[in-house]
Amino acid sequence: MDMEKRWNGGLPWASVAVLTALCGFLAVLQYRWIGEISGAERRQLQEALSDRLEDVRRDFSQQLSNASRALQPAPAEVDRLGSEGAFTAQYLQWKTRSEPWFRRIGLAVRRGDEVGFHGLNLETGQFSTAPWPSEWTGIESRLERRGRGEPGAFFQEEEPIVLELPQFGPEGREQEWLLLEPDPGFLQRRVLPDLLARDLGSNGKLEYVVEVVSSGNPSAVIYRSPANGSPIAESADGSIPLFDPRLLNPPRQARKGPPGEPFRRGGRPGFGGPGPPPGLPGGVPAGWLLRVRHQAGSLEALVAQTRRRDLAVSAGILILILITVSLLIHLSRRAQQLAELQINFVAGVSHELRTPLTVIRTAAYNLRGKLAQQPRQVEQYSHLIQQESEKLGALVEQILRFARAKAGYVIHRREPVSLESLIDRSIQMSGAGLDAANVVLEKKVEPGLPTVFADEEALSSALHNLLENAIKYGAATTPWIGIFASAVSGETGAAIEISVVDRGPGIARDEQKRIFDPFFRGKRALTDQVHGTGLGLDLARRIVEAHGGTIRVESTPKETAFIVRLPALAAERQDAIAHLTG
Repeated sequence: MDMEKRWNGGLPWASVAVLTALCGFLAVLQYRWIGEISGAERRQLQEALSDRLEDVRRDFSQQLSNASRALQPAPAEVDRLGSEGAFTAQYLQWKTRSEPWFRRIGLAVRRGDEVGFHGLNLETGQFSTAPWPSEWTGIESRLERRGRGEPGAFFQEEEPIVLELPQFGPEGREQEWLLLEPDPGFLQRRVLPDLLARDLGSNGKLEYVVEVVSSGNPSAVIYRSPANGSPIAESADGSIPLFDPRLLNPPRQARKGPPGEPFRRGGRPGFGGPGPPPGLPGGVPAGWLLRVRHQAGSLEALVAQTRRRDLAVSAGILILILITVSLLIHLSRRAQQLAELQINFVAGVSHELRTPLTVIRTAAYNLRGKLAQQPRQVEQYSHLIQQESEKLGALVEQILRFARAKAGYVIHRREPVSLESLIDRSIQMSGAGLDAANVVLEKKVEPGLPTVFADEEALSSALHNLLENAIKYGAATTPWIGIFASAVSGETGAAIEISVVDRGPGIARDEQKRIFDPFFRGKRALTDQVHGTGLGLDLARRIVEAHGGTIRVESTPKETAFIVRLPALAAERQDAIAHLTG
């Protein structure tokens, strides 16, 4: 039987150990799998970011190209009004319906080996001959070389972004150029925020820290979001040139007159022409460089954060499974123990009920059968019936009181009670048991103890249970029981301690924690076949705690004491009660 109990008790925990090992194995596999998924996710994010950056560049170039094309007059208008007149008319129309994309506009015209400059007044739309802007000197040199059909000069690092829309002459060489310098302020305020929010954002919010710098001078910041963000520099997750000349200046085919006929001005297709995009022969213009870094710190940090979160969730689930299984085993064991206690309780109650009922039935049978002929015998049988009936009644009352306590009805009406009268009543209730065991009762009650506010019947029953317990388990060794009461000071004010002491063999240390559990009976009680239901101490605890008090046990191999601490009435209420009773 003991082997079966040990096997049944160890099997669930062995199952937990096996489950823990399996969960650990799964955790290792999951860690590896999540690592592989994280690598694939990182590559996927990088590819997605490259596509989104390409979208930004394409959309930006497209918008800028549309704005520049809107300024180009039709070929018929060029033939009719001339380059300057046609462009002036086109610009005045464009100005009324378009936003200010460009802060400086000019027309470069080749005259022999030199290129003259005509600046546009943005207010009146009129061209006038003017010296080349100091920032555009590199453009002047480059256009002169290209006008002669020579390779263009390389772009200078500090050179501003200028769109060069060419017009080709009869020899197929560039003859005139429409020069458009975008307004960085307008791009920063209007174009870039909307564009970035659309292509690099989610729900209108940027997912990346964005920085636009000059390609030739990365320390020159053109745009940054957020404005107070730290420089991205080498920590960028991705970067891309924001200006793409191939998107801004798509090649256009020039129209030439019949063979042998000089090139006619009206035959020109407008600005733009064949050949490679402007700027490419002499190198790519510096332009702007768009750099981005994820809000999490980097794509690597985002993936690592996601991996940690996934691992934490997975580990939490595995731990939760282990905790749940452990709780289920613990609760099942508790339920099993409770079932065993209830079975023992039923067996004990059945035995406790059977004994007085058997004695009463036997005594009644003898009286009815006239086996008791003498008055003395009749008196003895009557006394026996009365005694067993009282035991039976006390047992039924204990069970009913336990049922009421489980339902929440531990005490009823509370009133000021004298502690000495309370102790005397409990001793009187235990009188029969004390006499039967020939117990010497020692009572010491400190004089002048404060009054307690209590249900006298319930509290007397609790002390009676403690006395009965001392008689059953302690008086058999040494027929002495002490009950002592004294005033003490507690954390919440004045209190009274009542101690019920016996000099029995004591309570095992491992049983002291469970001594107040319902249906619990110690090994010694079962071995010595001491009658009881295992409800007395549980009821005593419930009653004392319902009065705001505490109960504890202190036991050694030579002495056991149950100590009840009850709160006393406040001093002002004590005075009021003394005045009324006086």
